[in-house]
Amino acid sequence: VVEEPEDESFPVKLYVYDLSQGMARTMAPSFVGIDIEAIYHTSIVIYGLEYFFSRGITYCVPGYSHYGTPIEVIEFDKTFISQDIFSEYLGEISSIYSASTYNLFHNNCNHFTNDLVQFLTGKELPKKILDLPKRVLSTPMGQFFANLL
Repeated sequence: VVEEPEDESFPVKLYVYDLSQGMARTMAPSFVGIDIEAIYHTSIVIYGLEYFFSRGITYCVPGYSHYGTPIEVIEFDKTFISQDIFSEYLGEISSIYSASTYNLFHNNCNHFTNDLVQFLTGKELPKKILDLPKRVLSTPMGQFFANLL
């Protein structure tokens, strides 16, 4: 009896960074009027690379991006999607996530990584990350910033 090899699975990790380096937690209540834990930047680590949205779809060796050290690493379910299929998907969404389509509130790195997590695992990023733009936009200062951009 010959055993069939199992489909290969790949771990999916979310790297969570705080672009404010802790300042959002202390300054947001007086500046924006709401509590903000962090100004989140996220990336996906899979197939030995870290993928993120910054002037287009970018990747690097995990832990070597210019964002520093993640404040949190979240492990999602493993995926059975091959690196070739993943690369095809990145090509399909590259027009959505380009330098010209970036928007701080509506099309940012967290939207990108959420799309990747959904594609790879069917899950979503934590609500605290996904809902942050909506929370900020609900404030007068958030609306002020939105109008400047």
